[in-house]
Amino acid sequence: MNRRTTTRALAALMTGLCMTGGTAMAQTWPTKPVTIMVGVPAGGALDPFARALADQLNKTTGGTFIVDNRPGANGNLSAEMALKATDGNTLWIGTQSMMTINPAAFAQLRWKPSDFVPVLKAVEAPLVLVTNPSVKAKNFAELETWVKDPANKAAYASFSPGTPSHFLGYQLNEKLKAKMVHIPYKGSAPQITDILGGQVPFGFTQLAAATPQIKEGKLTAIAVTGPKRSRYLPDVPTLAEVGQGDLTTTIWFGVFVPRSTDPKLVEQIRSAVLKAHKEPAYRARLEMLNFDVPDGSIPEFESEIASDTARWAALVKATGFKATD
Repeated sequence: MNRRTTTRALAALMTGLCMTGGTAMAQTWPTKPVTIMVGVPAGGALDPFARALADQLNKTTGGTFIVDNRPGANGNLSAEMALKATDGNTLWIGTQSMMTINPAAFAQLRWKPSDFVPVLKAVEAPLVLVTNPSVKAKNFAELETWVKDPANKAAYASFSPGTPSHFLGYQLNEKLKAKMVHIPYKGSAPQITDILGGQVPFGFTQLAAATPQIKEGKLTAIAVTGPKRSRYLPDVPTLAEVGQGDLTTTIWFGVFVPRSTDPKLVEQIRSAVLKAHKEPAYRARLEMLNFDVPDGSIPEFESEIASDTARWAALVKATGFKATD
């Protein structure tokens, strides 16, 4: 009996060891603290999105996720730093501007969009064309008339040079055959402050930043730039509805890792991020930021990046815009 008992005990022990070893081998991401690299300072729209994602990943994976703000050169610094980490412990939050405008705007870009593989197109939102209430325009037709009147000396504000806010203003200027002056700002907050103060009459700005002032009547919303009306401003028409469909665009934020990351690890990361992305509490936080959550596939996202890159490259060339580090 002792020999049988010993044999059974050894067999059970070996089975347990094998199972433990198998579990260890099958352990999924993350196995170490993960850095979420963000190419902007705290504040704005990108930073709170990244922090919402980090908080949710902490909860759903049981891991540790830390947001690291590395502003500089419109996100280029953060991209360069993220590319140095191929072990899956660094996620990079790329934006439409970083991925699709920077390649044409920066002559000495030290990274390529193809250096990254998309994990998820996380959120998107239209811009909104707003005016100071002193502008005698409640709709696009009236704004067009106002802009074309030389007495008004029209100018438009962008939240940063070399962004959709800048280039949409340029396109509008060309289409209306106007002579508007471009006034660039360093962020949507100072841009909106000056539109509110009447220093600049109007501009394309971020939906989340402008919505409170629109609802309070401090800004007039002329149109949103998305392909359909925003659920956050359902009474505001799209640019397509007012005959400016070729200006249609949305800004987006995506989660990326270096393309040199092991494909199996990429799938583990994608699975974990998707799981976090479906949590109702997390979705509620995104809604508070006026974001929409797209349902497209990775191939669709890659196709969108390619088409956006071609579109903005043409506008960078047309404007002669050149960014510097």
